[in-house]
Amino acid sequence: GAIHALSSVIEKRDPFTTGHQLHVTEIALAIADEMGLDEDPVAGIKFGALIHDIGKIGSPADILAKPSALSDDEYEIVKCHTTDGYNILKDINFPWPIADMAHQHHERIDGTGYPQGLKGEEMCLESRILAVADVVIAMQSHRPYREAKPLEEVLQEIVAHKGSYYDPTVVDICVRLADAGKLTAPKKL
Repeated sequence: GAIHALSSVIEKRDPFTTGHQLHVTEIALAIADEMGLDEDPVAGIKFGALIHDIGKIGSPADILAKPSALSDDEYEIVKCHTTDGYNILKDINFPWPIADMAHQHHERIDGTGYPQGLKGEEMCLESRILAVADVVIAMQSHRPYREAKPLEEVLQEIVAHKGSYYDPTVVDICVRLADAGKLTAPKKL
Protein backbone atom coordinates (compact mmCIF):
# COMPACT_ATOMS: atom_id res chain seq x y z
CA GLY A 1 0.00 0.00 0.00
CA ALA A 2 2.80 2.43 0.85
CA ILE A 3 4.51 1.78 -2.49
CA HIS A 4 1.26 2.40 -4.38
CA ALA A 5 0.78 5.65 -2.44
CA LEU A 6 4.31 6.78 -3.30
CA SER A 7 3.70 5.95 -6.94
CA SER A 8 0.58 8.13 -6.93
CA VAL A 9 2.43 11.05 -5.33
CA ILE A 10 5.13 10.93 -8.01
CA GLU A 11 2.58 10.99 -10.80
CA LYS A 12 0.86 14.02 -9.27
CA ARG A 13 4.17 15.89 -9.63
CA ASP A 14 4.61 14.87 -13.28
CA PRO A 15 1.18 15.14 -14.97
CA PHE A 16 2.48 14.26 -18.44
CA THR A 17 3.49 10.81 -17.28
CA THR A 18 0.34 9.78 -15.41
CA GLY A 19 0.17 6.00 -15.49
CA HIS A 20 3.78 5.66 -16.66
CA GLN A 21 5.04 3.70 -13.66
CA LEU A 22 2.02 1.37 -13.76
CA HIS A 23 2.49 0.70 -17.48
CA VAL A 24 6.22 0.13 -16.99
CA THR A 25 5.37 -2.30 -14.20
CA GLU A 26 3.05 -4.27 -16.49
CA ILE A 27 5.72 -4.62 -19.18
CA ALA A 28 8.49 -5.43 -16.68
CA LEU A 29 6.34 -8.13 -15.07
CA ALA A 30 5.50 -9.64 -18.46
CA ILE A 31 9.21 -9.80 -19.31
CA ALA A 32 10.09 -11.29 -15.90
CA ASP A 33 7.33 -13.89 -16.26
CA GLU A 34 8.52 -14.83 -19.74
CA MET A 35 12.06 -15.16 -18.37
CA GLY A 36 10.74 -17.66 -15.84
CA LEU A 37 11.99 -15.72 -12.84
CA ASP A 38 10.98 -16.94 -9.40
CA GLU A 39 8.23 -15.27 -7.40
CA ASP A 40 10.58 -13.37 -5.10
CA PRO A 41 12.52 -11.39 -7.74
CA VAL A 42 9.26 -10.79 -9.62
CA ALA A 43 7.82 -9.16 -6.49
CA GLY A 44 10.89 -6.94 -6.31
CA ILE A 45 10.50 -5.95 -9.96
CA LYS A 46 6.87 -5.09 -9.32
CA PHE A 47 7.59 -2.81 -6.39
CA GLY A 48 10.72 -1.31 -7.92
CA ALA A 49 8.97 -0.51 -11.20
CA LEU A 50 6.06 1.12 -9.38
CA ILE A 51 8.39 3.66 -7.75
CA HIS A 52 11.37 3.79 -10.13
CA ASP A 53 10.80 7.51 -10.77
CA ILE A 54 10.38 8.48 -7.09
CA GLY A 55 13.36 10.81 -7.41
CA LYS A 56 11.27 13.11 -9.63
CA ILE A 57 9.76 14.38 -6.39
CA GLY A 58 12.88 16.56 -6.20
CA SER A 59 12.64 17.82 -9.79
CA PRO A 60 11.19 21.33 -10.30
CA ALA A 61 7.52 21.10 -11.28
CA ASP A 62 7.92 23.68 -14.05
CA ILE A 63 10.52 21.47 -15.74
CA LEU A 64 8.43 18.30 -15.35
CA ALA A 65 5.36 20.05 -16.80
CA LYS A 66 7.20 21.92 -19.56
CA PRO A 67 5.16 21.61 -22.77
CA SER A 68 8.23 21.58 -25.01
CA ALA A 69 11.57 19.81 -25.27
CA LEU A 70 13.93 20.35 -22.36
CA SER A 71 17.08 22.44 -22.69
CA ASP A 72 20.40 20.74 -21.95
CA ASP A 73 20.47 22.32 -18.48
CA GLU A 74 16.90 21.21 -17.73
CA TYR A 75 17.69 17.70 -18.89
CA GLU A 76 20.69 17.57 -16.55
CA ILE A 77 18.37 18.51 -13.68
CA VAL A 78 15.84 15.80 -14.59
CA LYS A 79 18.62 13.21 -14.86
CA CYS A 80 19.23 13.72 -11.13
CA HIS A 81 16.00 11.82 -10.42
CA THR A 82 17.89 8.52 -10.53
CA THR A 83 20.31 9.51 -7.78
CA ASP A 84 17.59 11.31 -5.83
CA GLY A 85 15.47 8.15 -6.00
CA TYR A 86 18.36 6.04 -4.79
CA ASN A 87 18.97 8.39 -1.87
CA ILE A 88 15.29 8.30 -0.90
CA LEU A 89 15.13 4.49 -1.00
CA LYS A 90 18.61 3.30 0.02
CA ASP A 91 17.97 3.17 3.77
CA ILE A 92 14.68 1.26 3.50
CA ASN A 93 15.27 -2.39 4.26
CA PHE A 94 13.62 -3.94 1.21
CA PRO A 95 14.36 -7.60 0.49
CA TRP A 96 14.98 -6.59 -3.16
CA PRO A 97 17.28 -4.09 -4.88
CA ILE A 98 14.59 -1.38 -5.10
CA ALA A 99 17.01 1.52 -4.52
CA ASP A 100 19.36 0.12 -7.18
CA MET A 101 16.48 -0.14 -9.64
CA ALA A 102 15.67 3.55 -9.17
CA HIS A 103 19.36 4.39 -9.49
CA GLN A 104 20.13 2.20 -12.51
CA HIS A 105 17.07 2.36 -14.79
CA HIS A 106 18.78 4.83 -17.17
CA GLU A 107 22.09 2.97 -17.28
CA ARG A 108 23.04 1.32 -20.59
CA ILE A 109 24.80 -1.99 -21.21
CA ASP A 110 27.69 -0.23 -22.98
CA GLY A 111 28.28 2.19 -20.09
CA THR A 112 26.82 5.26 -21.84
CA GLY A 113 23.88 5.62 -19.48
CA TYR A 114 23.58 7.62 -16.31
CA PRO A 115 24.27 8.36 -13.50
CA GLN A 116 27.09 5.85 -12.87
CA GLY A 117 28.08 4.69 -16.34
CA LEU A 118 27.57 1.05 -15.37
CA LYS A 119 28.22 -1.66 -17.96
CA GLY A 120 26.56 -5.00 -18.56
CA GLU A 121 26.10 -7.09 -15.46
CA GLU A 122 27.25 -4.24 -13.22
CA MET A 123 23.54 -3.42 -13.48
CA CYS A 124 21.27 -5.75 -11.56
CA LEU A 125 18.98 -7.92 -13.71
CA GLU A 126 15.93 -6.09 -12.35
CA SER A 127 17.34 -2.80 -13.65
CA ARG A 128 18.12 -4.29 -17.05
CA ILE A 129 14.49 -5.41 -17.31
CA LEU A 130 13.22 -2.06 -16.06
CA ALA A 131 15.38 -0.14 -18.56
CA VAL A 132 13.68 -1.86 -21.51
CA ALA A 133 10.17 -1.62 -20.06
CA ASP A 134 10.72 2.07 -19.25
CA VAL A 135 11.84 3.02 -22.75
CA VAL A 136 9.09 0.97 -24.43
CA ILE A 137 6.40 2.80 -22.47
CA ALA A 138 8.07 6.23 -22.69
CA MET A 139 8.39 6.05 -26.47
CA GLN A 140 4.77 4.89 -26.90
CA SER A 141 3.46 7.73 -24.77
CA HIS A 142 2.42 11.12 -26.09
CA ARG A 143 4.32 14.12 -24.77
CA PRO A 144 3.49 17.76 -25.47
CA TYR A 145 6.71 18.08 -27.47
CA ARG A 146 6.37 14.85 -29.51
CA GLU A 147 3.83 12.32 -30.65
CA ALA A 148 3.67 8.78 -29.34
CA LYS A 149 5.52 6.28 -31.51
CA PRO A 150 3.85 3.09 -32.71
CA LEU A 151 4.96 -0.16 -31.08
CA GLU A 152 6.62 -1.34 -34.29
CA GLU A 153 8.89 1.73 -34.31
CA VAL A 154 9.65 1.31 -30.60
CA LEU A 155 10.64 -2.32 -31.17
CA GLN A 156 12.92 -1.32 -34.06
CA GLU A 157 14.59 1.18 -31.72
CA ILE A 158 15.27 -1.31 -28.93
CA VAL A 159 16.44 -3.97 -31.38
CA ALA A 160 18.81 -1.43 -32.98
CA HIS A 161 20.34 -0.86 -29.53
CA LYS A 162 20.26 -4.47 -28.37
CA GLY A 163 23.58 -5.28 -26.73
CA SER A 164 24.67 -1.64 -26.62
CA TYR A 165 21.98 0.13 -24.63
CA TYR A 166 19.76 -2.78 -23.68
CA ASP A 167 20.26 -6.32 -22.43
CA PRO A 168 19.96 -8.64 -25.47
CA THR A 169 17.95 -11.30 -23.64
CA VAL A 170 15.49 -8.74 -22.30
CA VAL A 171 15.07 -7.17 -25.76
CA ASP A 172 14.48 -10.58 -27.38
CA ILE A 173 11.82 -11.41 -24.80
CA CYS A 174 10.16 -8.03 -25.20
CA VAL A 175 9.98 -8.51 -28.98
CA ARG A 176 8.60 -12.03 -28.50
CA LEU A 177 5.90 -10.68 -26.18
CA ALA A 178 5.00 -8.02 -28.76
CA ASP A 179 4.87 -10.59 -31.57
CA ALA A 180 2.51 -12.68 -29.41
CA GLY A 181 0.26 -9.63 -28.86
CA LYS A 182 1.12 -9.42 -25.18
CA LEU A 183 2.36 -5.81 -25.27
CA THR A 184 -0.07 -3.00 -25.83
CA ALA A 185 0.34 0.75 -26.05
CA PRO A 186 -0.34 2.58 -22.81
CA LYS A 187 -3.88 3.86 -22.55
CA LYS A 188 -4.45 7.53 -21.97
CA LEU A 189 -5.68 7.89 -18.40
